[in-house]
Amino acid sequence: MPASRLKRELLRVLQNEGYIQSVQADMADGHPVLKVQLRYVDEVPVVTGMQRVSKPGRRVYVGIKDIPRVKNGIGVAILSTSKGLMTDQESRRAGLGGEVLCSVW
Repeated sequence: MPASRLKRELLRVLQNEGYIQSVQADMADGHPVLKVQLRYVDEVPVVTGMQRVSKPGRRVYVGIKDIPRVKNGIGVAILSTSKGLMTDQESRRAGLGGEVLCSVW
């Protein structure tokens, strides 16, 4: 996929949570790209679903009390906060709200 700082940070969060095995920065046709290797357990992908929450036409911002729980805590919501991208649990611990980018389970 084409590289950007937001995509790199999003992949870093997913890798820390165990959804992605590895991320590699590379060049293709003179443009930076990111090569992502998904994680599998017994030939079954770890990522079973992903939903985009905020869109360019409709941004979804939440306070600390309204941070969503994905699949009753099994999944993870990724938020863009003033301290960078973080999971729903990390943002609750830090006491920060922000823009909900996506949910992964």
